[in-house]
Amino acid sequence: MYIAIGVTIGIIFFLFYYFRRYQQEVFIDHYRFHNLIHKKLIEHYPHLTQNDTYTVIRALKEYFHLCRLSKRRLVAMPSQVVDVAWHEFILMTRPYHSFCKKAFGRFLHHQPAEAMKSRSLAQDGLKRAWRLACAREKIDPQDPRGLPLLFSIDKKLNIENGFHYSPNCTLSKGNDYCAAAIGCASGCFGDSGNGDSGDGFFGGDSSCGGGCGGD
Repeated sequence: MYIAIGVTIGIIFFLFYYFRRYQQEVFIDHYRFHNLIHKKLIEHYPHLTQNDTYTVIRALKEYFHLCRLSKRRLVAMPSQVVDVAWHEFILMTRPYHSFCKKAFGRFLHHQPAEAMKSRSLAQDGLKRAWRLACAREKIDPQDPRGLPLLFSIDKKLNIENGFHYSPNCTLSKGNDYCAAAIGCASGCFGDSGNGDSGDGFFGGDSSCGGGCGGD
């Protein structure tokens, strides 16, 4: 009898947990961001079209999904333009607070890369973003044939000082970062461009990655 009760309680908690996760996913997918964010994006990047700003918002929703799936672990922001959109949303304090409560059940803090406790923590955050983004878009993180939206959007929209990635390490050009190296177990990052030393996520560019979501 007690075993049956325990199993029943376990099933109830299991169903409640997954129903809550489903509600959060639907909420993020259907959330309507204020038009002011679109205007602010165009102020930052005048070359963007209205359709471009909607693509940025779609990528921001993707980032929030990664944070939702990360189980409170830090998730690095791999896009400069999406980071700008996130900042503008955070400035709308009441809507942002309400959004976080419904989407995550907690407040999602923005933690700049420079303020993170260690370089390895920053690297872990970017690797986690890469793995989760690849999983959502059904991309092999070790041998990608393409890039998830969050890792391709800065280059696609020609964002000044944006973060550019290449799925193929041997074909990386200029300041593009090798995306396939992000997910390697050894933590190898390596700037494919300048080869300078530094404390950034890739060990070459300290500006890489706008920030992280986490507690």
